[in-house]
Parts: sequence; structure tokens; C-alpha cells
Amino acid sequence: MPIFLDRHFVDEASAEDVAQFHVADLGIQDRYGVKFLTYWYDSSRRTTFCLIDAPDRETAERVHAEAHGHVANEIIEVDISAVEAFLGRVQDPPTAPARPIEDKAFRAIMFTDIVESTEMTERLGDQMAVELLRAHDGIVRRTLTNHSGREVKHLGDGIMAAFDHVPAAINSALAIQKELNAFNRSDDNSILVRIGVHAGEPIEEGNDLFGSAVQMAARLCTIAQPGGVLVSNTVRELCAAENLHFEPA
Repeated sequence: MPIFLDRHFVDEASAEDVAQFHVADLGIQDRYGVKFLTYWYDSSRRTTFCLIDAPDRETAERVHAEAHGHVANEIIEVDISAVEAFLGRVQDPPTAPARPIEDKAFRAIMFTDIVESTEMTERLGDQMAVELLRAHDGIVRRTLTNHSGREVKHLGDGIMAAFDHVPAAINSALAIQKELNAFNRSDDNSILVRIGVHAGEPIEEGNDLFGSAVQMAARLCTIAQPGGVLVSNTVRELCAAENLHFEPA
């Protein structure tokens, strides 16, 4: 069956209320051949996202309507592996449904891109270019592990990653550039990488999972300086309380 992700604006509902809505959904899901896999709740943005295995959108919405009356504001079809890559899980944590889930769906999205990768291949040859790509991939993946990031997709000459916390994405990006600088000092052939970082919710505009956030992060990566990290105003504002220094683009 298709997998759907929906968004609810829950201005008046608490974490406990949302947990009870989820329990109510679970209570009648079998009647409709639907499975409510899990949800995410964001108290600051007053949003809830539900992950649903259902025959179609209408059936998923019907269960919400009958169980508690809080129908979704938007619903999109998603790939479950992409949901897991972006959001880190596709089922309830062990503590649910006894305890409310207070896990936000808001994520930081980071793109890396090797500068002039095609020219690098032409200049150095396929074998050396592959070795440098592997070095890039190893550095990026190591820093993702160290900063609790998740690789969403390998892009040929770069990587897209997701983070639960915006400062972790910034610190990971800085660590990548630091490690690349160290690599370049020890190797005759250097790797220059651009990095872009943005943040957003899974459903904002259009029907693509994290579509707006992904597009903005990719755009920032494209215009970042070689060897630099370019972040959006959203990211800067969310890091205002952190000990991070940002320079104007």
C-alpha cells in the first residue's frame, strides 16, 4: 500500500492531546485496513506529522475524522526509505503510546558539492578522480557520524544529509571543511567543496518530502564559495544562541 505523511496545525493541542489522538487512530485503524506508523510533534511550531500506511488519502483522512475529528491540513505520498533517511525513524519509539512523542519533524538539510568535478576528472583521469571522490565521501560520512547526521542521498559529486538539530549541521559542515583542508595539505591533489545548509519541515510547498528545504539547501550549495559554507537566514536565526560566527555572504 502507499505510504502517506500528513501535516496538522494543532494550535490548541498539547503533546498529551496529540498522543491521545494517535492512540485513537490506532484503536480503529484495522477497521479500515490502515496502519498509523508513527507521528512527530513540534510544540514550538504547533505542528504534527503522521506517517500512515493506507490504501489511499481518503481512507487515511477518514480514520482521523472518525477517531478524533482532527483531519490533516495537507497530505502527501512519500517513500518510506526517504522518510527514514530524513526523519530517522518510521515507527513509534519503544516508549509510545504510553508516553507522548515530542520529536520534531523540523530538520536541517546539508548539501556538499565537489567544485569542478568534471574538470577534475578530465585533468587527473578517472582513477585519481575516483580516489578523490572516495576521500570526500569518507570525510563527509565520518563527520556525519560524529555529529549525528544521516546521509540521505549520494549525488555523484556530493552528498545530501539531514540533521535533527541545526547547530549539528553547521558544526558538521565546518568539520568537513577542516578535514578537507588537512587532506589537501597532505596530498598533491586537492579537493575543494562547497556546502549549503537550510532547514525546514517535511511538508511546506508542493508534494515533495522536504521539497522546499532541499531546493534551498541545494541552491545555497551551488552559490557557496569553494571551500566555504553558505547558510540561509533561517539557519542563522536558529543558531543565534550558539557560539557561532557568521560572515555576510
